[in-house]
Amino acid sequence: MKALIIDDEKHCSESLQFLLKRHHPEVEISGEANDPFQAIGLIAVHKPDVIFLDIEMPHLNGFELLSKLENIEFEIVFTTAYDEFALNAFKVNALDYLLKPIGVDDLKKSVEKVKLRMLESLPNLEVKAMLNNMNPHANENSKIALPTMEGLEFTKVSSIIRCESDNNYTDVHLADGKCLTICKTLKEIQNLLKDHSFCRIHASHLINLNHIQKYQRGAGGLVVMVNGDHVQVSRGKKADFLDQI
Repeated sequence: MKALIIDDEKHCSESLQFLLKRHHPEVEISGEANDPFQAIGLIAVHKPDVIFLDIEMPHLNGFELLSKLENIEFEIVFTTAYDEFALNAFKVNALDYLLKPIGVDDLKKSVEKVKLRMLESLPNLEVKAMLNNMNPHANENSKIALPTMEGLEFTKVSSIIRCESDNNYTDVHLADGKCLTICKTLKEIQNLLKDHSFCRIHASHLINLNHIQKYQRGAGGLVVMVNGDHVQVSRGKKADFLDQI
């Protein structure tokens, strides 16, 4: 397994290199880069199986670096000292992350995950979803990547009417009548759509406020969507919902 280490802090890249050589001799370190622009060249030359990529770097962060690559045919393990960045990486389908200072046990788990992912040979799908969903210029007409059993569905945000929880999955109801079963919890979908006009009106329901046809008063109330779907508003969510509309 060929690996590249990309981190602007040299002592961090040297520490990770030491841990890999000592505990994972099966990982061949093809090179390291302390500058993200240098890293782009190294990726093209060495064609790694995996890169250990620092998120916060000057000039280009890890996500921006990936967006500049024409082809991404490797696995990614993000390394970061900040939980907020690591959690964001997970939200957008990153393979894995390691919090600095990197521990031996955490590194072992990541290497094992990389090995399993390499057998699946589908890194491009995950990376496409990650970069697409992190687009800072996203709007209601933009598309988000939704992971289904078959792969990814690139769906217009404006076409989503509502989302309904199904345990660890979510049913996403679209304006054309189609329903997608997504391999994410409703909470994860809510986080993915947090910058758009969506509201959690029930433990099991997230709705697009742009697709409400009417609201009927009650203990919590009832929302009728433009496609005719009736969705209950829970008492606990009622105040927040009314504030948003």
